[in-house]
Amino acid sequence: MTGRLTLWWMIFRISLSERLVYRGDFILSTLIRFMPIITQVLLWTAVIGAGESDNIKGMDIGDIVAYYLLVTVARAFSSMPGLTHGIAGEIRDGQIKKYLIQPIDLIGFLLAKRIAHKLVYYMMATIPFGIVFFLFRDYFDGWPPMHVMLAYIASLGLAFCIGFFLEATFGFIAFWWLEVTSLMFMYMLMNFFFSGHMFPLDFLPDWLRNGFDCLPFQYMAYFPCAVFLERMTWEQTINGLWIGFAWAVFFFITTQLSFRFGVRRYSGFGG
Repeated sequence: MTGRLTLWWMIFRISLSERLVYRGDFILSTLIRFMPIITQVLLWTAVIGAGESDNIKGMDIGDIVAYYLLVTVARAFSSMPGLTHGIAGEIRDGQIKKYLIQPIDLIGFLLAKRIAHKLVYYMMATIPFGIVFFLFRDYFDGWPPMHVMLAYIASLGLAFCIGFFLEATFGFIAFWWLEVTSLMFMYMLMNFFFSGHMFPLDFLPDWLRNGFDCLPFQYMAYFPCAVFLERMTWEQTINGLWIGFAWAVFFFITTQLSFRFGVRRYSGFGG
């Protein structure tokens, strides 16, 4: 066990060093990712300004701006750019066999690399995040209570786990399909809508909103934001954390199963 932890720590340090080499690219991509926030603020300001009411389902322009800022944070945890296509590409090209002949846990290896990637991203995004949140600080009512803040941090951790294991599962599907681009396109469309990234899920009719509670997508964006903004009761928050945890465990299992059964049918061509 100690040897495995040492190996993962070494992988993490190497991956962290690799990411820091491209810090210029990270800084540029981080700044670009903040541009849609301005677009969303202008869009919803126009939408609410054109309506007869100054709010939509109890959310005024301040609530919506705060929500989108928090969505940006949640998506920074749950999005896994390049993970699925990276796994699928190595399976298709035969490069994955280098992991199969070495005493290394591939899923643990990918997880350590992704954690390193996220840490570098957060390091580079700290200043832009701080500037944006400072400029829009009037849209927040201050920090939530400590127990809500802890629930929010836990929800971000679950968002990361769900995002990682879900996309890793899609990557290992390449053992059967080889090409998963169409599958990922469908997933990204569904995730953009059902996660609350496109608009707050509070805007949906109750019958449709209740159906979304059973899906994993909202726990990757909407749920952490709703927790921070205290748009749900404490009981609903605890129930949501348990549901998010269940989805994280479910996709952890699907990742393990898709990898193990996929390896059994892998031919090892290419590379």
